[in-house]
Amino acid sequence: MKNNKPEREKSRSLIFSFMFISQKLKHKIHFILAGIIFGGGVLGIVYSVYAYPKVFSVETKILKNTQIAPKEIIKIEFSQPMLSEETEKSLRISPEAEVDFFWSYDKRILFVKPLSYWKLDETYYLYFNRARSLMLTETSVDLFFKTLTYPKVLEFYPAVGSREVLLDIEDPMRITFDKELSFFKIKFVIKPFEDLAYKFDEEKRTIFLISKKEMQRGEKYEIKVYLRHQDEPKENFTLIYEAFFETLPPPPPTWDQDKNLRLEQARKFTVAQIKDGKYIDINLTSQIMTIFENGKLLEAFLISSGKASMPTPEGKFSVSNKSPRAWSKKYGLFMPFWMAVVPSGQFGIHELPEWPGGYKEGQSHLGIPVSHGCIRLGVGSAEKVYNWAEIGTPIIIHK
Repeated sequence: MKNNKPEREKSRSLIFSFMFISQKLKHKIHFILAGIIFGGGVLGIVYSVYAYPKVFSVETKILKNTQIAPKEIIKIEFSQPMLSEETEKSLRISPEAEVDFFWSYDKRILFVKPLSYWKLDETYYLYFNRARSLMLTETSVDLFFKTLTYPKVLEFYPAVGSREVLLDIEDPMRITFDKELSFFKIKFVIKPFEDLAYKFDEEKRTIFLISKKEMQRGEKYEIKVYLRHQDEPKENFTLIYEAFFETLPPPPPTWDQDKNLRLEQARKFTVAQIKDGKYIDINLTSQIMTIFENGKLLEAFLISSGKASMPTPEGKFSVSNKSPRAWSKKYGLFMPFWMAVVPSGQFGIHELPEWPGGYKEGQSHLGIPVSHGCIRLGVGSAEKVYNWAEIGTPIIIHK
């Protein structure tokens, strides 16, 4: 009996045929025939030399390419499993950066980790030069990602170049940014040097700054603002803003004898001691009253306060009562636009007094302390202050 065993084994065998394209087909590798032959029959799938690269082509993308933090890992996704070592070697990064690689289990996601950190405000370009998949198809592609940007200054107070600036705890320097600073460290350099205290608002977008000691008067200050991300090295602060301003000059050692010039001095150098609401400031040395509202000087007026033998008291008071035309029985005088400084009425603010017959003291005494303790104002000035101030308005009298 004829032995057909070799033929039967041959008919049961599984035959795979591969053909590699020559240099003339630009080194592309394609399946020509994949078949299973049973006996003499053929069941199979045929890929042409042109279809293969399309079927197994590699699409590449970065899963996130904006707002990348300094130590964030970049994830690059491939549509086909890749030859990991060859793919890593094919990658070029610009600007140059030292990185480490690791892969997902299916070799389709490449993780790129910076060994130090990505620079902020930077665009990184990644170029794969003929990276190969497990199916031996190649890809060359340009990718990019952008790192976090530093917060930008939207507003700085006082405005750059401001003059005659006066800062205090109620009216400090103020810097507002376009985004919160939760992940950033901040540093200030001020010249001349001041030891600064600062605090954030609730949203961590605005910083308030004040010197721990009174800033020098009549001085030009330059301030620089530096930031670094919390993941950057401690020494890696970046300058993001510069400003300068001049503080209010000190008051003159002597007040000008010219009363109009003295008023100008008062408008320029008088500093509000109360920043909320209305208040009346009376300077016994300059013989000038200034009125303020919410820390802003509204106007200055010449006064005549108590003479040396009957001085006007110093201290903090308030308007106790008002009368448009008060009568002083003690002196036999009308005191128009009266505002009591103390509840007893012993001292008050009023217009230049007048006798019942109509004679009014002249304006020449304004600017000179000659009263019996009250604070006299000129015609027009007294009415203006009377109409402006309410009962309870604070009054500070000082030298």
